[in-house]
Amino acid sequence: MAKLAKTFGFYLLVLVIVVVAVFPFYYAIVTSFKTGTALFQVDFWPKSISFSNYVSVLTQGSFPRNLINSLFISSVVVFLSLLLGITAAYALARVRFGGRRIILFTILSVSMFPQLAVLAGLFELVRTFGLINTPFALIFSYMIFTLPFTVWVLTTFIRDLPLEIEEAAIVDGATPWVIISKVFLPLMWPALVTTGLLAFIGAWNEFLFALTFTSNNQQRTVPVAIALLSGATSFEVPWGNIMAASVIVTVPLIVLVLVFQRKIISGLTAGGVKG
Repeated sequence: MAKLAKTFGFYLLVLVIVVVAVFPFYYAIVTSFKTGTALFQVDFWPKSISFSNYVSVLTQGSFPRNLINSLFISSVVVFLSLLLGITAAYALARVRFGGRRIILFTILSVSMFPQLAVLAGLFELVRTFGLINTPFALIFSYMIFTLPFTVWVLTTFIRDLPLEIEEAAIVDGATPWVIISKVFLPLMWPALVTTGLLAFIGAWNEFLFALTFTSNNQQRTVPVAIALLSGATSFEVPWGNIMAASVIVTVPLIVLVLVFQRKIISGLTAGGVKG
Protein backbone atom coordinates (compact mmCIF):
# COMPACT_ATOMS: atom_id res chain seq x y z
CA MET A 1 0.00 0.00 0.00
CA ALA A 2 2.84 2.37 0.89
CA LYS A 3 4.58 1.61 -2.42
CA LEU A 4 1.34 2.33 -4.31
CA ALA A 5 0.96 5.64 -2.48
CA LYS A 6 4.55 6.64 -3.34
CA THR A 7 4.00 5.76 -7.00
CA PHE A 8 0.75 7.72 -7.09
CA GLY A 9 2.40 10.70 -5.41
CA PHE A 10 5.31 10.60 -7.85
CA TYR A 11 3.12 10.58 -10.95
CA LEU A 12 0.88 13.25 -9.44
CA LEU A 13 3.92 15.46 -8.91
CA VAL A 14 5.08 14.82 -12.49
CA LEU A 15 1.60 15.72 -13.75
CA VAL A 16 1.61 18.98 -11.78
CA ILE A 17 5.05 19.92 -13.13
CA VAL A 18 4.01 19.14 -16.71
CA VAL A 19 0.80 21.17 -16.39
CA VAL A 20 2.61 24.16 -14.87
CA ALA A 21 5.33 24.03 -17.55
CA VAL A 22 3.19 23.29 -20.61
CA PHE A 23 -0.14 25.02 -19.90
CA PRO A 24 1.03 28.65 -20.48
CA PHE A 25 2.37 27.73 -23.92
CA TYR A 26 -0.73 25.68 -24.73
CA TYR A 27 -2.99 28.58 -23.77
CA ALA A 28 -0.86 30.92 -25.92
CA ILE A 29 -1.45 28.59 -28.89
CA VAL A 30 -5.21 28.53 -28.24
CA THR A 31 -5.33 32.32 -27.91
CA SER A 32 -3.30 32.82 -31.10
CA PHE A 33 -6.19 31.32 -33.10
CA LYS A 34 -8.75 33.75 -31.65
CA THR A 35 -9.85 37.12 -32.98
CA GLY A 36 -12.05 39.97 -31.79
CA THR A 37 -13.89 39.58 -28.49
CA ALA A 38 -13.06 35.86 -28.40
CA LEU A 39 -9.59 36.83 -27.18
CA PHE A 40 -11.05 37.76 -23.80
CA GLN A 41 -13.06 34.56 -23.38
CA VAL A 42 -11.50 31.77 -21.33
CA ASP A 43 -11.49 28.68 -23.55
CA PHE A 44 -9.26 25.68 -23.04
CA TRP A 45 -10.06 24.40 -26.51
CA PRO A 46 -10.48 26.64 -29.59
CA LYS A 47 -14.09 26.88 -30.71
CA SER A 48 -12.98 28.17 -34.10
CA ILE A 49 -9.56 28.43 -35.72
CA SER A 50 -8.39 31.56 -37.50
CA PHE A 51 -4.89 32.14 -38.89
CA SER A 52 -5.42 35.88 -39.28
CA ASN A 53 -3.08 36.67 -36.37
CA TYR A 54 -0.26 34.68 -37.96
CA VAL A 55 -0.88 36.28 -41.36
CA SER A 56 -0.88 39.73 -39.77
CA VAL A 57 2.36 39.13 -37.88
CA LEU A 58 4.20 37.68 -40.87
CA THR A 59 2.98 40.16 -43.50
CA GLN A 60 2.76 43.45 -41.60
CA GLY A 61 5.54 45.37 -39.94
CA SER A 62 9.12 44.14 -39.62
CA PHE A 63 8.60 40.88 -37.72
CA PRO A 64 9.98 38.66 -40.54
CA ARG A 65 13.07 40.86 -40.61
CA ASN A 66 13.34 40.53 -36.82
CA LEU A 67 13.21 36.74 -37.18
CA ILE A 68 16.09 36.86 -39.66
CA ASN A 69 18.05 39.12 -37.29
CA SER A 70 17.58 36.72 -34.39
CA LEU A 71 18.49 33.70 -36.50
CA PHE A 72 21.64 35.37 -37.84
CA ILE A 73 22.82 36.69 -34.48
CA SER A 74 22.09 33.45 -32.60
CA SER A 75 23.81 31.32 -35.26
CA VAL A 76 26.94 33.50 -35.26
CA VAL A 77 27.03 33.45 -31.45
CA VAL A 78 26.84 29.64 -31.44
CA PHE A 79 29.54 29.32 -34.13
CA LEU A 80 31.98 31.68 -32.40
CA SER A 81 31.25 30.27 -28.94
CA LEU A 82 31.95 26.71 -30.08
CA LEU A 83 35.03 27.68 -32.11
CA LEU A 84 36.63 29.66 -29.30
CA GLY A 85 35.26 27.30 -26.65
CA ILE A 86 36.80 24.16 -28.17
CA THR A 87 40.25 25.69 -28.51
CA ALA A 88 40.17 27.25 -25.04
CA ALA A 89 38.83 24.03 -23.51
CA TYR A 90 41.61 21.99 -25.12
CA ALA A 91 44.24 24.32 -23.66
CA LEU A 92 42.66 24.30 -20.21
CA ALA A 93 42.12 20.52 -20.17
CA ARG A 94 45.30 19.20 -21.83
CA VAL A 95 48.04 21.85 -21.83
CA ARG A 96 49.95 22.11 -18.56
CA PHE A 97 50.62 25.67 -17.43
CA GLY A 98 50.40 27.59 -14.17
CA GLY A 99 47.11 29.13 -13.11
CA ARG A 100 44.83 26.87 -15.17
CA ARG A 101 42.35 26.41 -12.34
CA ILE A 102 42.28 30.13 -11.56
CA ILE A 103 41.66 30.97 -15.20
CA LEU A 104 38.86 28.40 -15.43
CA PHE A 105 37.08 29.73 -12.35
CA THR A 106 37.57 33.30 -13.55
CA ILE A 107 35.96 32.42 -16.88
CA LEU A 108 33.00 30.83 -15.11
CA SER A 109 32.62 33.72 -12.65
CA VAL A 110 32.13 36.17 -15.53
CA SER A 111 28.84 34.49 -16.44
CA MET A 112 27.57 34.89 -12.87
CA PHE A 113 27.30 38.68 -13.12
CA PRO A 114 23.75 39.93 -13.79
CA GLN A 115 23.24 41.73 -17.08
CA LEU A 116 22.45 45.02 -15.37
CA ALA A 117 25.82 44.96 -13.61
CA VAL A 118 27.73 45.07 -16.90
CA LEU A 119 25.23 47.01 -19.02
CA ALA A 120 26.70 50.49 -18.45
CA GLY A 121 30.30 49.48 -19.13
CA LEU A 122 29.29 47.35 -22.09
CA PHE A 123 27.30 50.23 -23.56
CA GLU A 124 30.39 52.45 -23.40
CA LEU A 125 32.45 49.80 -25.19
CA VAL A 126 29.83 49.30 -27.89
CA ARG A 127 29.48 53.05 -28.41
CA THR A 128 33.26 53.57 -28.53
CA PHE A 129 33.65 51.00 -31.30
CA GLY A 130 30.67 52.41 -33.22
CA LEU A 131 28.60 49.23 -32.98
CA ILE A 132 25.36 50.76 -31.74
CA ASN A 133 22.36 49.58 -33.76
CA THR A 134 24.31 46.80 -35.49
CA PRO A 135 24.14 43.02 -35.12
CA PHE A 136 27.77 42.94 -34.01
CA ALA A 137 26.89 44.79 -30.80
CA LEU A 138 24.53 41.96 -29.84
CA ILE A 139 26.94 39.23 -30.95
CA PHE A 140 29.70 40.73 -28.83
CA SER A 141 27.50 41.21 -25.77
CA TYR A 142 25.86 37.78 -25.96
CA MET A 143 29.21 36.00 -26.11
CA ILE A 144 30.15 37.48 -22.74
CA PHE A 145 27.66 35.07 -21.19
CA THR A 146 27.59 32.14 -23.65
CA LEU A 147 31.36 31.67 -24.02
CA PRO A 148 32.19 31.04 -20.31
CA PHE A 149 29.56 28.31 -20.03
CA THR A 150 30.72 26.76 -23.30
CA VAL A 151 34.36 26.71 -22.17
CA TRP A 152 33.45 25.18 -18.80
CA VAL A 153 31.33 22.35 -20.21
CA LEU A 154 33.75 21.50 -23.02
CA THR A 155 36.73 21.55 -20.65
CA THR A 156 35.01 19.02 -18.40
CA PHE A 157 34.15 16.86 -21.41
CA ILE A 158 37.70 16.90 -22.86
CA ARG A 159 39.16 15.97 -19.47
CA ASP A 160 37.10 12.77 -19.55
CA LEU A 161 38.36 11.71 -22.98
CA PRO A 162 41.03 8.96 -22.84
CA LEU A 163 44.54 10.39 -22.81
CA GLU A 164 45.77 7.43 -24.89
CA ILE A 165 43.87 8.72 -27.95
CA GLU A 166 45.73 12.00 -27.85
CA GLU A 167 49.08 10.32 -27.22
CA ALA A 168 48.58 8.04 -30.22
CA ALA A 169 47.81 11.06 -32.41
CA ILE A 170 50.93 12.87 -31.16
CA VAL A 171 53.07 9.81 -31.98
CA ASP A 172 51.66 9.93 -35.53
CA GLY A 173 52.78 13.57 -35.80
CA ALA A 174 49.42 15.28 -35.32
CA THR A 175 49.45 18.98 -34.43
CA PRO A 176 47.17 20.36 -31.65
CA TRP A 177 44.70 21.63 -34.26
CA VAL A 178 44.60 18.21 -35.97
CA ILE A 179 44.01 16.58 -32.58
CA ILE A 180 41.11 18.96 -31.89
CA SER A 181 39.48 18.77 -35.32
CA LYS A 182 40.17 15.15 -36.30
CA VAL A 183 40.38 13.29 -32.99
CA PHE A 184 38.38 15.12 -30.33
CA LEU A 185 35.69 16.77 -32.43
CA PRO A 186 33.97 13.51 -33.57
CA LEU A 187 33.83 12.39 -29.92
CA MET A 188 32.44 15.67 -28.60
CA TRP A 189 29.11 15.85 -30.43
CA PRO A 190 26.96 15.44 -27.28
CA ALA A 191 28.77 18.28 -25.52
CA LEU A 192 28.81 20.44 -28.66
CA VAL A 193 25.08 19.98 -29.24
CA THR A 194 24.30 20.76 -25.60
CA THR A 195 26.41 23.88 -25.32
CA GLY A 196 25.49 25.05 -28.82
CA LEU A 197 21.78 24.67 -28.21
CA LEU A 198 21.91 26.41 -24.84
CA ALA A 199 23.93 29.25 -26.38
CA PHE A 200 21.39 29.50 -29.21
CA ILE A 201 18.44 29.62 -26.79
CA GLY A 202 20.17 32.24 -24.65
CA ALA A 203 20.91 34.47 -27.65
CA TRP A 204 17.46 33.88 -29.18
CA ASN A 205 15.60 34.89 -26.01
CA GLU A 206 17.85 37.73 -24.81
CA PHE A 207 15.96 41.00 -24.30
CA LEU A 208 17.88 43.61 -22.28
CA PHE A 209 20.94 44.00 -24.53
CA ALA A 210 18.78 43.81 -27.67
CA LEU A 211 16.56 46.60 -26.35
CA THR A 212 19.53 48.76 -25.33
CA PHE A 213 21.78 48.39 -28.36
CA THR A 214 19.18 48.59 -31.15
CA SER A 215 16.98 51.57 -31.94
CA ASN A 216 14.99 50.74 -35.08
CA ASN A 217 12.72 47.92 -36.16
CA GLN A 218 15.04 46.76 -38.94
CA GLN A 219 17.80 45.85 -36.46
CA ARG A 220 15.74 44.55 -33.53
CA THR A 221 15.44 40.89 -32.59
CA VAL A 222 12.21 39.01 -31.94
CA PRO A 223 11.98 39.41 -28.12
CA VAL A 224 12.07 43.20 -28.49
CA ALA A 225 9.75 43.09 -31.49
CA ILE A 226 7.16 41.12 -29.51
CA ALA A 227 7.44 43.52 -26.56
CA LEU A 228 6.79 46.46 -28.89
CA LEU A 229 3.72 44.89 -30.50
CA SER A 230 1.30 47.22 -28.74
CA GLY A 231 -1.14 49.93 -29.64
CA ALA A 232 -1.37 53.51 -28.51
CA THR A 233 -3.39 52.58 -25.43
CA SER A 234 -3.79 49.51 -23.25
CA PHE A 235 -7.15 48.83 -24.94
CA GLU A 236 -5.47 48.51 -28.33
CA VAL A 237 -2.91 45.86 -27.42
CA PRO A 238 -3.07 43.20 -30.17
CA TRP A 239 -3.03 40.17 -27.90
CA GLY A 240 -3.75 37.82 -30.78
CA ASN A 241 -0.70 39.04 -32.71
CA ILE A 242 1.46 38.87 -29.60
CA MET A 243 0.42 35.28 -28.93
CA ALA A 244 0.95 34.30 -32.57
CA ALA A 245 4.41 35.89 -32.56
CA SER A 246 5.26 34.12 -29.30
CA VAL A 247 4.26 30.75 -30.75
CA ILE A 248 6.28 31.37 -33.93
CA VAL A 249 9.35 32.20 -31.83
CA THR A 250 8.96 29.30 -29.38
CA VAL A 251 8.15 26.40 -31.72
CA PRO A 252 11.64 26.23 -33.36
CA LEU A 253 13.28 25.95 -29.93
CA ILE A 254 10.96 23.13 -28.91
CA VAL A 255 11.67 21.29 -32.16
CA LEU A 256 15.44 21.65 -31.68
CA VAL A 257 15.24 20.32 -28.12
CA LEU A 258 13.12 17.34 -29.16
CA VAL A 259 15.39 16.49 -32.10
CA PHE A 260 18.60 16.64 -30.05
CA GLN A 261 17.13 15.38 -26.78
CA ARG A 262 19.40 12.34 -26.41
CA LYS A 263 22.59 14.24 -27.21
CA ILE A 264 21.58 17.00 -24.80
CA ILE A 265 21.17 14.48 -21.97
CA SER A 266 24.50 12.86 -22.87
CA GLY A 267 26.21 16.24 -22.90
CA LEU A 268 24.76 17.38 -19.59
CA THR A 269 25.69 14.11 -17.86
CA ALA A 270 29.20 14.02 -19.33
CA GLY A 271 31.71 13.75 -16.54
CA GLY A 272 29.08 12.85 -13.98
CA VAL A 273 30.11 9.20 -13.75
CA LYS A 274 33.70 8.06 -13.42
CA GLY A 275 34.74 4.61 -14.52
